[in-house]
Amino acid sequence: MPDPTRRDVLRAGLHTGVAGAAAAAGTRASAQTTPTPSEVAGPFYPVVMQKDRDFDLTRVEGRDAAALGTPVWIAGRVIDTDGQPIADATVDLWQANAAGRYRHPHDPNDAPLDPNFQGWAIVPSGDDGGFRFKTIIPGAYPAARGWDRPPHLHFKVTRRGYVELTTQMYFPGEALNDVDRLLLRHPEEDRPRMIARAVDDAEDGTAQLVFDLVLQPA
Repeated sequence: MPDPTRRDVLRAGLHTGVAGAAAAAGTRASAQTTPTPSEVAGPFYPVVMQKDRDFDLTRVEGRDAAALGTPVWIAGRVIDTDGQPIADATVDLWQANAAGRYRHPHDPNDAPLDPNFQGWAIVPSGDDGGFRFKTIIPGAYPAARGWDRPPHLHFKVTRRGYVELTTQMYFPGEALNDVDRLLLRHPEEDRPRMIARAVDDAEDGTAQLVFDLVLQPA
């Protein structure tokens, strides 16, 4: 059974801990009515089932050590094109570890795996559409000759009555964003909506980013 203390912390982080960052994003989210740009899921969506898929990716249930890398909170809201919150949406996140490797059997990257990094999380959005993850900044990795993918997170968001959204979130200030072939496929005016924005650090001193997800009605 999970440690009750950790369970309480995780539940609080999901349902109430998001309030600070999501509230900071609220004004912008309410005015943002264009659906979040979609992106390919990529080849590394998890295929090996794992028990621990809670929103703290920096810890794996049953292990004492934390994941390698720079920790970061990712907070935001799931909203519709009228700026209204969408509760009970399924927010699915997966990513590479700090060395740029996915926990996927077909990832050709020879970078090391991190046994203490969860790599995959699935959470519901709250009544205010809020969600929150604690994770690490993933490493860049080679995608093709002359092309290194910048650090990014993959999201898939589903809710009955809305068009399923698959997208990627990029980190602000990353030089590789400017030359990423996937990001550059999108119109210039759409790219900022795929890049998270920094807000004040969380109470634990960890950097915090905001990334809102806008769904289109089906």
